[in-house]
Amino acid sequence: MRDFLTRRVFIALGAVCALLILTVPAEAQRRRLRQRGYSKNEVHNIIKRVETRSDSFIRQFDRALDRSRLDGTNREDRLNQYARSLERALDELRGEFDRKESYLETRPEVRRCLDSATDIDVAMRNRRLGAETERQWALLRAELNTLANVYNLPFVGSSGY
Repeated sequence: MRDFLTRRVFIALGAVCALLILTVPAEAQRRRLRQRGYSKNEVHNIIKRVETRSDSFIRQFDRALDRSRLDGTNREDRLNQYARSLERALDELRGEFDRKESYLETRPEVRRCLDSATDIDVAMRNRRLGAETERQWALLRAELNTLANVYNLPFVGSSGY
């Protein structure tokens, strides 16, 4: 009995050590990716993808709200306002990005985009607006999180907002 218990303790200890050994390289790789420098052209392409995804999502979001129980309510107006706020923030980001020498100078504009997106994220988690709307949001949120990663900002929906 004692040998069995000792063996189980050693197996559990070995599993914990193996887990720790495997997580260290993964964390180091994430840190390297975060510290990786991006060219302005790479960031331009990411922003372009975010803009394209946002256009598709906002159209789908508006259609879904029009077909929902929220149609014609103040809540629908507020949700549409969140979408317009994201669109305005993306337009401001594009304008500042094109004017600035370094993409890092547009960090405040990216932060505003992510703030607006977090409002939509809360609404999407609280409401069921259909599979296509949710799919479009997941695609847009992934692109926004790529942008957040470039600027070393918290992801959409995280506690940083």
